[in-house]
Amino acid sequence: MDSLITAAARALANGDPFGALNRVALREDAPALALRGIAMAQLGDLVRAKALLKSAARAFGPKEAVARARCVVAEAEIALVSRDLGWSAKALDAAQAALDAYGDRLNAAHARNLKARRLLLIGHLDQAERTLAEQDPMLLPPALRATYELAVVGISIRRLQTKTAHAALIRARLAAQEADIPALNAEVENASVALNTPAARLIARGEERLLLLDEVEALLSSGALMVDGCRNVVRDGRGVVSLATRPILFALARTLGEAWPGDASRHMLIERAFHGKDADESHRARLRVEMGRLRAVLRELVEVSATKTGFLLKPRRANEIVVLAPPVENQHSVVLALLADGESWSSSALAIALDASPRTVQRALEQLAAEGKVQSFGQGRSHRWIAPSVPGFPTSLLLPAPLPNG
Repeated sequence: MDSLITAAARALANGDPFGALNRVALREDAPALALRGIAMAQLGDLVRAKALLKSAARAFGPKEAVARARCVVAEAEIALVSRDLGWSAKALDAAQAALDAYGDRLNAAHARNLKARRLLLIGHLDQAERTLAEQDPMLLPPALRATYELAVVGISIRRLQTKTAHAALIRARLAAQEADIPALNAEVENASVALNTPAARLIARGEERLLLLDEVEALLSSGALMVDGCRNVVRDGRGVVSLATRPILFALARTLGEAWPGDASRHMLIERAFHGKDADESHRARLRVEMGRLRAVLRELVEVSATKTGFLLKPRRANEIVVLAPPVENQHSVVLALLADGESWSSSALAIALDASPRTVQRALEQLAAEGKVQSFGQGRSHRWIAPSVPGFPTSLLLPAPLPNG
């Protein structure tokens, strides 16, 4: 490798894309194309970066497996940043295997970090954790160590393990400061914001207050019966029942939880569950049917009793009933939660992350756009969506991942 290529690679490792381009901008050989691609990615021109890396991969000969694998890893990073979740995970696995086989430990570690971050985005926390467990962070250089710890922060936040998240964030900040790469320091600060911003509203006994993540974690351990509007589950310290696919039953459970220790009137239950302001006999008959279903699915956690005016919850094991709700509620809050990371997403990537149909996601985006909450740009395969500003809308409890089972 000649001196200009070496100097350009060192500049990129230090977060200096202009320094790298000054050395290789006019060259068309394979190593220069690869370095130019990475430099353009650091400068934010992801389309040009992707094209350069593909050209570099083709230019490397059949005996240059390591160089081609590095190009694949760089393409995978661009796909992650541009939220192209449909990019081939198998290609990244093959590149990682090639780098391991040829002893390129650092780039193999980078590939693992990218794989873990992609798995984190789509809510596959166990797989992400197993991927990170394949390497020792103390053997990594500062930049890779920082990205490793940021992945740990993300996993811990999704699992509401806030002590683990705070410890990993401290390690990530120290590693990022040592690496002295501005973009990496900014990513650490973004993770810090997620840990220190209100993540939910607590509704109990007619009062509301905002909760930080560590307060939500403490609430989960308190033994209270919780009607969780972030995950659409009902839980106590020993069991959890998901109502995520049964929105009417969850609306009834939440209305009853907000009314506790009193009862909720039939009129209120009908209005909240069926959106019927003028209840008639058909609404009341339907309410009786749905309350019977709710009583059946929640029988291990709570008793649902009829009163003169409505219905009442009586927890079987807990001494308290609380409702957990997002800080800001919207019909499509989960879509906003993903977009609130500040990156641009394609509708197909959102569908993959949410495990929803593309058409369902597209309808949600169109409605959010009509409300002025999201914006789009580009056309065809380059069409992307962003949420320019979602004040007071923390995302961690709405992102794809199950809450702990208690």
